Amino acid sequence: MGTLKHILWRLLNIVPVLFVVSVLTFLVGRLTPGDPIETQFARDHTPEQIEVIRESYGLHLPLWQQYAKWAGDLFTGGGGRSIVQNQPVFDILVPNFVNTLILTGAGVLICAVLGIAVGLIAGTGHRRFLDRFAMLFVQTGSNLSVYWFGLILIWIFSLQLGWLPTSGMESRNGGGPGDLLAHLVLPGFSAALISMLVLARFTRLGIIQESQADYVRTFRSQGLPRLRLVGKHIGRNILPSVVNIIGLEIGTLITGVIFVESVFNWPGIGTQLLNAVNGKDYPLIQGGVILVALCYLVVNLLTDITVDALNPRLKR
Repeated sequence: MGTLKHILWRLLNIVPVLFVVSVLTFLVGRLTPGDPIETQFARDHTPEQIEVIRESYGLHLPLWQQYAKWAGDLFTGGGGRSIVQNQPVFDILVPNFVNTLILTGAGVLICAVLGIAVGLIAGTGHRRFLDRFAMLFVQTGSNLSVYWFGLILIWIFSLQLGWLPTSGMESRNGGGPGDLLAHLVLPGFSAALISMLVLARFTRLGIIQESQADYVRTFRSQGLPRLRLVGKHIGRNILPSVVNIIGLEIGTLITGVIFVESVFNWPGIGTQLLNAVNGKDYPLIQGGVILVALCYLVVNLLTDITVDALNPRLKR
């Protein structure tokens, strides 16, 4: 019962955070210079017609009424209508957001597998050659930008070697799951780079710190095999921290993927948001930010619940 109350309390905490995010997103959009209605319709419509269009979007109302109308549209009106595309916002964003989640999922998988592997190699071989080599790799990669790293991957594996496609989500004729996986490799690695290095560093640090505990010295003196010691005892004790870092990095990946999408021409929510910003499409921008923020909050909630379940002290 206590765990259920704890989860419900965290769910309730999402509401005020979303409210603050929605207000800030709304105000930033409204206070930026430029009129989206003028930008979109000035060439083909008279001033009277433009005013009618402005009223249809509620842009003639006071700010607080505009916000109330938009907040109501989030629940009953499909997020409002896009000014540029003249379609319900969620009808535009949801399919693209699914594509973004697919790319994020690939990035999370790569981040978790390689990040933990590099951290384990470095941590178990502390101050040895593999540790120094792994940390050199981490330090070098930390100075790369995701955008630049993506271009390097395209140049090597697509243009020079011809192993993988350069952009998009599928080939012209489509190729099923295998074709999707081929298109996922480069953007997935590009998106996962920074988060993978962060996870590797924390995993290494956790192993080094845990290896200095008294119980580890006791097991070593009793001749417990190193692999069993790391896998069964050290690994289990640092698992909550590793899961916590992965959860935090999922949020980072969701936002960072938006930039990766522009490099690889991935049809995700990032492309839609960039076009919306250029066209000052308020409803589309606000709906996209709310979707990303909600996903970020849900991931953090699930991470907290998982960490609580893995932490024996919290169980007691």
